Amino acid sequence: MRENSIFRRSLLACTVFAILAGCDSSPKDAANNTSSADQASSAVESSKVEWPVIKSAIPQDAAVEARIDELLARMTVEEKVGQMIQPEIKQATAEDVKKYHLGSVLNGGGTTPNNDKYAKLSDWVALADSYWHASVDKTDGRAGIPIIWGTDAVHGLGNVVGATLFPHNIALGATHNPELLKKIGEVTAREIAATGLDWNFSPTVAVARDDRWGRTYEAWSEDPEVVGAYAGEMVKGLQGVYGTDEYFTDRHVIATAKHFIGDGGTLDGVDRGETQGDEKVLRDIHGAGYFTGIEAGVQVVMASFTSWQGTRMHGHEYLLTNVLKERMGFDGFVVGDWSGHGFIPGCTALDCPQAINAGLDIFMVPEPEWKTLFHNTVEQVNSGVISAQRLDDAVRRILRVKIRAGLFERGAPSTRSLAGREDVLGSAEHRAVALQAVRESLVLLKNKNGLLPLSRNSNVLVTGDGADNIGKQAGGWSVSWQGTGNTNTDFPGGTSIYAGINKVVSEAGGQVELSEDGSFKNKPDVAIVVFGEDPYAEMQGDVANLAYKPRDQRDWELLKSLQAQGIPVVSLFITGRPLWVNREINASDAFVSIWQPGTEGQGIADVIFRNAEGEVNHDMKGRLTFSWPTRPDQFLLNRGDADYQPLFPYGFGLSYQDKDTLGDDLSEEGIALGETVEVLEIFNRRPIAPWDIEIIGFQNDREVMSSNTLSLSSLSIEAVDRNEQQDARRVVWNGKGVGQVALGTANRQDFLSYAQEKSALIFDIKVNRAPTDKTLFRLGCGSYCASDLDFTEKLTALAGKEWQTISIDLTCFPNAGANFGVTQPPEEFLTQVLQPFSLLTSGELDITFARVRLERGAATGQCQ
Repeated sequence: MRENSIFRRSLLACTVFAILAGCDSSPKDAANNTSSADQASSAVESSKVEWPVIKSAIPQDAAVEARIDELLARMTVEEKVGQMIQPEIKQATAEDVKKYHLGSVLNGGGTTPNNDKYAKLSDWVALADSYWHASVDKTDGRAGIPIIWGTDAVHGLGNVVGATLFPHNIALGATHNPELLKKIGEVTAREIAATGLDWNFSPTVAVARDDRWGRTYEAWSEDPEVVGAYAGEMVKGLQGVYGTDEYFTDRHVIATAKHFIGDGGTLDGVDRGETQGDEKVLRDIHGAGYFTGIEAGVQVVMASFTSWQGTRMHGHEYLLTNVLKERMGFDGFVVGDWSGHGFIPGCTALDCPQAINAGLDIFMVPEPEWKTLFHNTVEQVNSGVISAQRLDDAVRRILRVKIRAGLFERGAPSTRSLAGREDVLGSAEHRAVALQAVRESLVLLKNKNGLLPLSRNSNVLVTGDGADNIGKQAGGWSVSWQGTGNTNTDFPGGTSIYAGINKVVSEAGGQVELSEDGSFKNKPDVAIVVFGEDPYAEMQGDVANLAYKPRDQRDWELLKSLQAQGIPVVSLFITGRPLWVNREINASDAFVSIWQPGTEGQGIADVIFRNAEGEVNHDMKGRLTFSWPTRPDQFLLNRGDADYQPLFPYGFGLSYQDKDTLGDDLSEEGIALGETVEVLEIFNRRPIAPWDIEIIGFQNDREVMSSNTLSLSSLSIEAVDRNEQQDARRVVWNGKGVGQVALGTANRQDFLSYAQEKSALIFDIKVNRAPTDKTLFRLGCGSYCASDLDFTEKLTALAGKEWQTISIDLTCFPNAGANFGVTQPPEEFLTQVLQPFSLLTSGELDITFARVRLERGAATGQCQ
């Protein structure tokens, strides 16, 4: 375990932030002497540390400011407020744009024109045109300000089928190639421009300090040095470089640095939580991407959902106004994040002058009732709750960005040079950049006896659930918000990992057999096993510890089975963060972290196989920008920590010339931590692996929920918002016959220790409509093994009330199988649980459920 040199290229010239942070181009601890433990301590009073004054590459222009003055002078209060309201496209029509003078719209993850997942480029352009024409209408004395449309293209244009999807940021960090980031920005901008859109909610410049955070993969590194090196280059790629012919052409888009500030440093890695550390930590750790991003000319900063020292960032006047705008000199606009203003105490999503007064310039408000926010804000301006000066400052910033971006002269989206061009989306040129990113991002962690690179003319078995699964390899923000519910056909032009291997080997005269479960007809020379994390995005990716699937051993057992047959094993691990995989590494001869490589799986085969002459085709270049844990509880593990004991240190990564001395004897004791957690999350914003949501209709139609909505013969289910975006599920039974919703898994789980330690099954529920027939709550362990509780009266009593928390002692469940004429003692059926949460009825019923968990010591000893 040695630290390879990671700085093959000069990462970072010492800019303004470097002067403060004390960085240089050497691979030492950047910016601070603060350990992770220090950051995890309670936040202290602000020390009002000195923040840098940033000189943006885009200077203020007197002519632009005069133009803004002229516009402001003839805009009504309603027109100004309209510039500050950003609805979601599902909730805003072209007529709304005109009537409410809307300055911008957005599409959320998975949202498409006409709610069509397969919307064509022409559909995107047509909708963009309709908004644009409505916005520039000058009848009745309107100012006619062109609208801008923002989208989350965080690793390529994820919402559009057929787009080029790059490896996620954690993989790009491992390339240590800032110049590549500029290329990726340019490609992403061109594909966005093909839709007619003009604004990207990217780059994410978080510095992820706790790998339990579900957005770790959106960060380039745990260290500010890499983030600072990358942010400015990505901005240049998206927007173009000021002073050149490539500055804000119609092939470029407005960039957004997000999420200001400290989103990667929350307590316990909880998304939207409380950022830890004092103001120096904010500056020296979490500020790096903003310093270089602003220096490069980024025009938008998105406020974070997080809090710091008890104040929500959307309402943090000191940081948004005093630090970002006044001290650092940011003169673009600050946009909110998905009704994040509604989390400010005293605010709702539809009423929040506090956010504007704190320095927010645009409300992102996806609620259908966004017009209420418009009217409330107009009233607050007229009454003086929001001053005329603050109103004009916000609108000035919005207009400044629009003028700089050339939107007043650019014309309708359909008239722009790339609009609607199918040859741009996923072009060979663009995919070549993504292929380069894949090749340079792979990190070789183990290579016993120099197994890699492989000969092309081998007999190869390709197995594992990620082998021929582009959706899994692409991760979150890929066609759908969470990256779920997709098949390979949803990525036309993309290449699965198996397809890339098959092409290389078959063309060289070798043989490839694909088998997800590891079976084969002819014993292979080598088995390539592709496995890892399933797709997830914000909130739904948070985990309790870093153990990889501790209660689901299928991948580990597959690896062991292959090795037991004398087959050399190459593991290709799909992941959005470093995870404790000691068992899997021990059971592998070679182990490669391939992260989430996106649509270009061919890039992996290009690296792990030799060329036709038997020489190295592409060397392993990736080097870790995240420290790899020795134990599952090392979630706070960052370069420079006082007690720094990683399995693989920051900067590690084997090349093919290196001799691997790792061995097969890594400690596997840590698995107990993952298996015996005090609170076993079954559903928390999403089903937690190995659990899935399944619904079963009366016609014996059954399906696992893999998208936002699903309907069968007797019931339907949809993802809905409770406290956060899509953190609950609403289930409606239609009364046509028996229907069941269940959280289940294909592999039996052992709950006996929980029962012995007085545990309870706890879940939150809201009964929207009482049951019209007998309703059962079921704990199931198979077709003829279930333990039922009659829930009819309980649900009836809760109908029409607000959210309630229900707790059921595990010992309250009757003998399993009683309803099937068999008897199975609780101690037996609790060792083979398949469905810990299930509701079924033949009548009508409408409920919404959220967070389902098994909690040790929570039993009350009473069964009702």
